[in-house]
Amino acid sequence: MLGNLNTRVILEYLPDLWVGFLNTLMLSAAGFTGAFIIGIIACAISIQPLRWLQAVGIAYIDLIRSTPLLVQLYFLYFGLPRLGILLPEFTIGIIALALNSGAYMAEIIRSGILSIPRGQFEAALSSGFSYLQRMRLIILPQAVRPTISPMIGQAIVLVKDSSLLSLISVVELTRVGQKIALDRFMPVEGLVATAVGFLLIYYLLKALAASWARFNRAGS
Repeated sequence: MLGNLNTRVILEYLPDLWVGFLNTLMLSAAGFTGAFIIGIIACAISIQPLRWLQAVGIAYIDLIRSTPLLVQLYFLYFGLPRLGILLPEFTIGIIALALNSGAYMAEIIRSGILSIPRGQFEAALSSGFSYLQRMRLIILPQAVRPTISPMIGQAIVLVKDSSLLSLISVVELTRVGQKIALDRFMPVEGLVATAVGFLLIYYLLKALAASWARFNRAGS
């Protein structure tokens, strides 16, 4: 099947593929940034002393992790307009990626916090730091470093999940691949072009993870 691959068609669609590639990068970068912020907030809420607030953080994490991203995406896409909130598909896609990946980020950050010796918490408490000051100045800076590699792994998952945004007409790599299949009746060429784009992003993130691992070993 691949022996009959029409590379000329792929080359004809290179401008569209480039736009889809850039959009996938932008969606992933924005989604990851939002997920990191949400993850920190959700983690901080889920481990702080107030039980009712802690329950809110845990409920968010459990709800997101127990439901498919596709369901969450459609809930935002069809649900927000019914509430009178009209947002571009691109924005909805970023929100969906950030909310979904944020729950997993929260657990990654929580594992980093739990790896910190208990004495650090006690020293901060005895020094008179408030909960927010302890988290911001002492705990989180130490917790983030050992979680960089898992976060990059989650970023790879987020990039692949961005392909679902094609279902709400966001022009990213998968959507361009579908366009090739529909315009030229060549689904294989569309799928191969899409796969190559995602592979490039994957190996870029993989190289980043490897570089961080080497840096971490050199610094330890």
